[in-house]
Amino acid sequence: MPDTMTAIEITSPGGPEVLRPTTRPVPVPAPDQILIAIDHAGVNRPDALQRAGAYDPPKGASDLPGLECAGTVAAVGSGVSRWDVGDRVCALLPGGGYAEYAVTHGDHALRIPDGLSMAQAAALPETFFTVWTNVFDRGRLGGGERFLVHGGSSGIGTTAIQLAVARGARVFATAGSSEKVAACEALGAEGINYRETDFVEILRAAGGADLILDMVGGNYLPRNIKALADDGRLVQIAFLQGPKVELNFAQLMVRRLTITGSTLRPQSDLAKARIADALRSEVWPLLDTGRIAPVMDKTFALADAAAAHTRMEAGEHIGKIVLKVR
Repeated sequence: MPDTMTAIEITSPGGPEVLRPTTRPVPVPAPDQILIAIDHAGVNRPDALQRAGAYDPPKGASDLPGLECAGTVAAVGSGVSRWDVGDRVCALLPGGGYAEYAVTHGDHALRIPDGLSMAQAAALPETFFTVWTNVFDRGRLGGGERFLVHGGSSGIGTTAIQLAVARGARVFATAGSSEKVAACEALGAEGINYRETDFVEILRAAGGADLILDMVGGNYLPRNIKALADDGRLVQIAFLQGPKVELNFAQLMVRRLTITGSTLRPQSDLAKARIADALRSEVWPLLDTGRIAPVMDKTFALADAAAAHTRMEAGEHIGKIVLKVR
């Protein structure tokens, strides 16, 4: 085991150019933690928010960006019985994924599904944890319900479409180009080009959405309320257009609507472990059989993390961007 590792640090709050290679000590797993020798790491919008100075890591977490990875268990802390050195895992991280090694709670790791590469496995944890807890735990999506996901061609969107279709929902997805709409439709969604069509009109004509998963915010908030069916639920997971808007809450009472939301990173170790347990039993069998699979966009070398962020923020990608560490 080396004493030091290559990592990508945030030299100061700013654009992608502030991501620079550095050398750091290899972390040591605390009780209940595992150390992962990272093969690939996922790239996510919270990484960009952290890079810009708008999303601080939780107390005790690494200051390095990176919330998910795939690799091999290199060491285990006391109290860990689920994993042994040499096991191949993908894992949700509290931070530190843009590096050759990272630590995480042992219960936040899952085995790599049958037939998936390390790159594909690195694209799973952040999006699958997020989608499961928001769409199925908080959103209570059931078979036969109408589900609208905004940003359908993103990593979150492509995951949400596949899981909702697999569980029997009728899925609608918004995207901003014909290519992205086609990608959503290939996964089983009814695609909506938001630059050409009003998603509110389409959903109201279909009877209203029973559930909406939104990461846009801003002026989408009142439009989402209009697009919901009576007793519908809106789950908010991000605010690309901002969190503040004027909203008529009388509609919530009259139509019995629910607005909720969450962020994943600040949740407790126990809460994340419970999500991992649900994924292990409910979702991993679908991945093992190929019923669902991560949609991959492009792979960058770890040293090219700035270029990966540039692509993500340009909004050109379809599916997940990952970094090749080894």
